[in-house]
Amino acid sequence: MTATASPSPASHPPGPTLATQLRHTAACVLAVEQGRSLSEVLPQLPPSLRPGVQALTFHVLRHLGTARALVGRLVERKPAPPVQALLCSAVALLLDASDEQAPRYPAHTLVSQAVEAARQERRTERQAAFINACLRRFLRERDALLPAVAADPVARWNHPLWWIERLQCDHPDHWRAILEANNQPGPMALRVNRRRVDRTAYLQALQAAGFKATPVGRDGVVLAAPQPVERLPGFADGHCSVQDAAAQLAAGQLLDGRDWTAADRVLDACAAPGGKTAHLLEQADLNLLALDVDPRRCERIRDTLQRLGLQASVRAADAAQPSAWWDGQAFDAILLDAPCTASGIVRRHPDVRWLRRASDVDALVATQRALLQALWPLLKPGGRLVYATCSVFRAEGAEQVKAFLVHHTDALHRASPGHLLPGMAAPPGEFNDNPPGGYDGFFYACIDKADQP
Repeated sequence: MTATASPSPASHPPGPTLATQLRHTAACVLAVEQGRSLSEVLPQLPPSLRPGVQALTFHVLRHLGTARALVGRLVERKPAPPVQALLCSAVALLLDASDEQAPRYPAHTLVSQAVEAARQERRTERQAAFINACLRRFLRERDALLPAVAADPVARWNHPLWWIERLQCDHPDHWRAILEANNQPGPMALRVNRRRVDRTAYLQALQAAGFKATPVGRDGVVLAAPQPVERLPGFADGHCSVQDAAAQLAAGQLLDGRDWTAADRVLDACAAPGGKTAHLLEQADLNLLALDVDPRRCERIRDTLQRLGLQASVRAADAAQPSAWWDGQAFDAILLDAPCTASGIVRRHPDVRWLRRASDVDALVATQRALLQALWPLLKPGGRLVYATCSVFRAEGAEQVKAFLVHHTDALHRASPGHLLPGMAAPPGEFNDNPPGGYDGFFYACIDKADQP
């Protein structure tokens, strides 16, 4: 049996079969289990395959804990990794989906196409009959198997156990809501480039193009349904950028409270891919230096700025080693969007939960501490540093800043958003402009440097 992921008009060649997409989905899942990021793996797929395989893979990773537990009850011995990945992918897609964007196929189609996917791959072709038997058994025994794995927290919440336990400790009142939000896709939010177009005018352009959207924050809009960027009005001309509402808070946190001129020196210390750099420049004329340790990611910053018609100095350098790049002139403001576990953006990057290890938290906390220590002396008295992470773990947020303040008596902590929780996990009404679907998980702390006596 042949099935395609979406029907194509007769005038166009047929799209890839579901079996082909399942084969590549299983390969992506296997790559994640072997420690590779989807950000590395997905771009290697042919463009015609990428959207469908990404949708399938995201769904599987949001249900991988359940799928692993179920496969464990369907087999006597754990199969070879490629077979395990295909089985888990098929089982995850056979589960009832709670989100509207989830791929849906008839059970008999999924089973037959999973078997065909096994036959297409050298590493699984001899196990096609075994995969068929396992999947058909799952369909027969589903009502008994699902309650049997429900007591397993990893199967219940689809996150590693250490992650669940850390959230229970860090957010005892909201950990369930955080985990549930992580298993839903985040809304698509845009930031309107105020230097190119007024937000009201851009909302009208979206409406004319048939896209429903609502305003959020100062410059943002949230789309009712995700769209390819090439379909967005004016995207190629720099009228908007894709950026979650939580990330859009950074520019205001850094710039609010004073007038800025093109002579004011601002550092974006970990700038790639350049979204926050661009937002700062959209709001004010600045003498801005954007750093990133990865030269390839610096090219993404340059591409972003070029599309938006903005200018900054972009340099590949380690922000924690100022002696290699700093010219000795202090900065009026510093944005430190520090490397972190990315535990707050799991609904957009569902592979993160399976890639991270508990030991990563301590290693990243040490990196964040080193960056804060290195950059603080570069800030003018009276200047402002905004420390941000896309993490919900308190060690990377509130606890990190608390320790910094204890050791720096010239640091003044201003009113800040603190920990933003993903989706609608935060208490209702905590933020006046809560967007539909809520924020990504984020942390912000604004720290001013005391004036010299």
